[in-house]
Amino acid sequence: MTRIPEPKLVELEGEYYHVRFRDPDDFSEIRTPAWAAEVGEEVAAGSKVRTGRKAGDDDWVVQSVLIPQDVGESDARSKARRIIEKIEG
Repeated sequence: MTRIPEPKLVELEGEYYHVRFRDPDDFSEIRTPAWAAEVGEEVAAGSKVRTGRKAGDDDWVVQSVLIPQDVGESDARSKARRIIEKIEG
């Protein structure tokens, strides 16, 4: 089981709080899969989940979660944490 990281950065980008759990430079490929968005929708409507995998690795992990700005920064952080727990927990 993968250890679930704490958010490294929370910043407002356009209409979303971008909650980063892992550095995007650590990945060879990043995607926003539909299945992850479905999990995100269960916690925060309109959220998006970006997953990544490292070169030579078949495992995909959550790189970041985008939460609509109307929830506020504090709630964005906690909702993103709940989403990554559902996916990786």
